[in-house]
Amino acid sequence: MTYGTPSIAQGMDELQQQGCEKVMILPLYPQYSATTTAAVFDKVAKSLKGKSLLPELRYVHHYHDHPAYQSALAASVTRHWDQHGQGDLLLCSYHGIPQRFADNGDPYPQHCEQTTTLLQAELGLSDQAIMMSYQSRFGREEWLKPYTDKTLEGLPAKGIKTLDIMTPAFSSDCLETLEEIAGECRDIFLEAGGEAFRFIPCLNDDEAHIHLMASLVAEHTQGWSVRNS
Repeated sequence: MTYGTPSIAQGMDELQQQGCEKVMILPLYPQYSATTTAAVFDKVAKSLKGKSLLPELRYVHHYHDHPAYQSALAASVTRHWDQHGQGDLLLCSYHGIPQRFADNGDPYPQHCEQTTTLLQAELGLSDQAIMMSYQSRFGREEWLKPYTDKTLEGLPAKGIKTLDIMTPAFSSDCLETLEEIAGECRDIFLEAGGEAFRFIPCLNDDEAHIHLMASLVAEHTQGWSVRNS
């Protein structure tokens, strides 16, 4: 983990102790951002500083447009609809970043937009049935828009009474998805006049999600021979 335990440094040490000479880094961030994916790369590089022998490294840059990822997302939405019925709108809420990062070339907003567009096509939704927003801003500077909380405040007045919401930038649920989105944002929507707020969980340990990661590993380790010990 970038900030938790076991740390990236601990993981790299354990792999080297096992004699691993080739290491593939798969950051579990579907959309690339300097604030997330690049931070993982920085941590990996820092963990190897001062080492006499470095492993051969490969990195997965992003996978927001991978067919297996889109298929897994769409399946999770369809499964939710089968259980609860389809709401008036599907809102894809992504973790936000300061606007200046995007202005300086961070491709994150484009990746989020592509994720939403591809998911819309996968589900066969009209432009009126799906939209996207950005959550978790703090500080006084401008962040990527539209903001999730402000969006939720205005939806009921537009006739959106039953809302399905998901967080495609997260591979697994955490405080930000469960407390902020499933909790705080639910309150915002209902207080603004919404009638039903349905949170669609992250992919977590879903079989399709595991298949995606296995596919990414297989694709990005092509050409690496396996030496029998």
